[in-house]
Amino acid sequence: MTLSAGSLDQFGKDVWWLVLAKVIVIFAFLVVMTLFAIWYERRVVARMQVRPGPNRNGPFGLLQSLADGLKLAFKEDIMPRLADKVVFFFAPVISTVCAFTAFSVIPFGPVVSVFGEKTPLQLTDIPVAVLLVLACSSMGIYGIVLGGWASGSTYPLLGGLRSSAQMISYEVAMGLSIVSVFLVSGSMSTSEIVAAQAGNGTADVFGMTWHLPAWYAILLIPSFLIYFTAAVGETNRAPFDLPEAESELVGGFHTEYSSLKFALFFLAEYINMVTVSGLCTTLFLGGWRAPWPISIWDGANTGWWPVLWFTIKVLLLLFVFVWLRGTLPRLRYDQFMRFGWKVLIPANLVWILALSGIRVLQNGGISTGARTGVIIGLVVLVVLVLALVALQRSRKGGVELPKAHPGGRVGGTQGFPLPPLNLEVPPSPRAKRVIVERETVPTGKES
Repeated sequence: MTLSAGSLDQFGKDVWWLVLAKVIVIFAFLVVMTLFAIWYERRVVARMQVRPGPNRNGPFGLLQSLADGLKLAFKEDIMPRLADKVVFFFAPVISTVCAFTAFSVIPFGPVVSVFGEKTPLQLTDIPVAVLLVLACSSMGIYGIVLGGWASGSTYPLLGGLRSSAQMISYEVAMGLSIVSVFLVSGSMSTSEIVAAQAGNGTADVFGMTWHLPAWYAILLIPSFLIYFTAAVGETNRAPFDLPEAESELVGGFHTEYSSLKFALFFLAEYINMVTVSGLCTTLFLGGWRAPWPISIWDGANTGWWPVLWFTIKVLLLLFVFVWLRGTLPRLRYDQFMRFGWKVLIPANLVWILALSGIRVLQNGGISTGARTGVIIGLVVLVVLVLALVALQRSRKGGVELPKAHPGGRVGGTQGFPLPPLNLEVPPSPRAKRVIVERETVPTGKES
């Protein structure tokens, strides 16, 4: 029996050495992409700021990231005296392991032959593969939060608290943006979602047959924009890098980290960038399938060529990450949280409701005229609501600049709260025991 691309039946049948080879290749791909992404970011930002960037180590400075990694490996590993040593050690490990695990269900290409064995270019796939990626990214939050708390310092604690609020909030927006992909494709499997974007669909509007685009980035453009915005916030990248805001929190949750532990946090951040870019490519940009006009070539989506198309799409998305960092200033924390809860999540819910209604109309046997009338009515209703909101804001006559308030809030009683200036880090049980032992040890002999 010939297995078609996007079938779950083609997984779980590989021999042991092929599974091991896939694990090693994915690990190597992520490490190399991390080293390249660091160099890539430095060169692109340098180009934007009219300066050379790294150009000493290796051709075009390509070995600069490797040199930095080796330098971190040989640096002294400093641990704060009152830190929770166990949690302090495992926090960066949790973030890194979750970042690597999330890429196990991302498809790189179709079924190929490796030394006579037919296998898909994907480690594994399950019916709820996209939920696995979201679960891994959610578990990665624990590494950042625990790292900030275990450091025993004020600034890392504030960075961990910011991170827990930020990443959870934007994880909700990211999850909701993927619901529309599930509705249209009818699956949560990554390989089946890629297969669902293989051809063009059709729709009858005003009695005419329209050819719909294959990629969900065009067909579901609100979900695509919301997903990518939430992905930038969920990966703590500028302008949403509030957990590690250098101008406010020194370094945020990793202020007290050094040597390899800091390198693991650094590695996890860039792997998460590659993961959300790979998932965005899979869900919205056709996955490993070649874009038009390359897709006209019959061999574009066969063999090992799809790995190249997948990598190019991921690099283009990484360029947008770098572009945002070199262009936009950091948001204020209350603006950032308000944008997530009051803009992205409500827009997601309205879009999912509208898309569900359209799907019901398409599958309910309703006439074309009735469906067209309902869709036009929904569009008019949304436009009226937006117009009313804009009119209400214009009547307020602008926005006042925030002013300090004696009650501890900026912008008056309705403004955002200030953190207490005498914030103390709650010590861990181990730190309490160290303090008690230190106080009970006699300092000298009695005369």
